[in-house]
Amino acid sequence: MAILVTGSTGVVGKQVLAHLHGSGEEVRALTRSPEKAQFADGITAIKGDPSDVDAIREAMHGVSTLFLLAPNAADELTQALQVLNIAREGAVKGIVYLSVFQGAEYADVPHFTSKHTVERMIEQLDLPATLLRPAYFIQNDVRQKDALLTHGVYAMPIGSKGISMVDVRDIGDAAARELLRRERAEGPLPRVAYELVGPDAMTAETITAAWAAALGRPVRYGGDDLDLLEQRLRAVAPAWLAYDMRLMMRRYQQDGAVASTAEVARLAQLLGREPRSYREFVAETVKGWAKG
Repeated sequence: MAILVTGSTGVVGKQVLAHLHGSGEEVRALTRSPEKAQFADGITAIKGDPSDVDAIREAMHGVSTLFLLAPNAADELTQALQVLNIAREGAVKGIVYLSVFQGAEYADVPHFTSKHTVERMIEQLDLPATLLRPAYFIQNDVRQKDALLTHGVYAMPIGSKGISMVDVRDIGDAAARELLRRERAEGPLPRVAYELVGPDAMTAETITAAWAAALGRPVRYGGDDLDLLEQRLRAVAPAWLAYDMRLMMRRYQQDGAVASTAEVARLAQLLGREPRSYREFVAETVKGWAKG
């Protein structure tokens, strides 16, 4: 039997595949364009899309363990529920679902509520699943390169409450560990959940300090202007997505997203090491930028 990874060509999907590579298990990667896919040896590209019921039914043949990453789409909830129902009908013995940190609390943020609703389905039907709940991705801040290097500004309006940002490499590592644990089990395992978080709650102040120290120059915070954020996002993304991101950042500014010591420790136990920190990411990123 095989492990099927959805979202295989995205930032997280690539990390999941990288951590599964060489495991000795059969790994399949769902993609809209198998002919363009460049996966490592031993990973099989499977044509499909979570919105295409027939394609998902076909892709599920021979699959025993599923990694479900629903796309950031207007119908994300529908797509996720479709895939889960098809997996259930196919008696998949293990599921790893990528949810979101504090999904229940951020009820006014569309994609948070969508993921929390999927969690409710998993719980009510007692599906054999691992729920992974990542906080804000550290690697999102790679997009700050121009603002940081050209203007000395950190422009993401995260506010002062604190966010326990997570490194996407830790997401991929955690997902792969749970996929392999479920794939190698004799049968379905009980449902579990992990908060995927970083060891530090980063604020505008601590983030600008980290970049300033690594770059060796002053860095200032661009401020909490959500109108400006939405305007910038609408230049590169659909209006609904830009508004969704605005709502998320509003909640970050109002309430933060800070993990408990116990949640960080539990993730460290799963990984077998401490989660990567934002400051580690900054140091690595600046060295990479210096090399061109």
